[in-house]
Amino acid sequence: MAVVGEVLPSGSQELHVLAVDDSHVDRKVIEKLLKISSCKVTAVESGTRALQFLGLDGEKGSLGFNGLKVNLIMTDYSMPGMTGYELLKKIKQSSALREIPVVIMSSENILTRIDRCLEEGAEEFLVKPVKLSDVKRLKDYIIRGETGETEGKRVHKRKFEDDTQPPSSPSSTASSPSSTLPLLPLTAAPFACDRTASELLLSPLHSSKRAKLRNSV
Repeated sequence: MAVVGEVLPSGSQELHVLAVDDSHVDRKVIEKLLKISSCKVTAVESGTRALQFLGLDGEKGSLGFNGLKVNLIMTDYSMPGMTGYELLKKIKQSSALREIPVVIMSSENILTRIDRCLEEGAEEFLVKPVKLSDVKRLKDYIIRGETGETEGKRVHKRKFEDDTQPPSSPSSTASSPSSTLPLLPLTAAPFACDRTASELLLSPLHSSKRAKLRNSV
């Protein structure tokens, strides 16, 4: 049986989203957008009900819905009783649920409110009205994120293996001139050396030295 916060199985495209909003109209709008995007939706009207659904209320008389997996939580910010920010903090304080992405929604574009939610661990802050493109983007992001996490582990593993390889010894590096110097044609080097030597022997300076050497002998 799937559980809350379970990683979406590979190849599965359906997300289970917990939508939290005290406004009946806004709750129906986000529910419709999520269903159009092929998401399974559970909509509740308060942060308290959300905690009961997630099994974080600490009471035996909770709703008992925590047998269902939740891949994303979308909550309104301004709600009576418990704000979306307070709900976010409780979720991030839970070792079992902190990895579930939480998106905050609000009709007010207040910068300090946005910063506070993002610093507390919110995945994103959406200004209402939420659009279909927002929901599709979030869905694609979560699916890609889970795939990317697997690929990231593979990359990390390859990097670890590269780091554990012993470095090449200086002697082996020095003994391979092909790694540092370009190869020349076999006939080029002797020809160049012979020509240079001939020019030096025929130069006036070297001729005078040879004459002095013969005279001294």
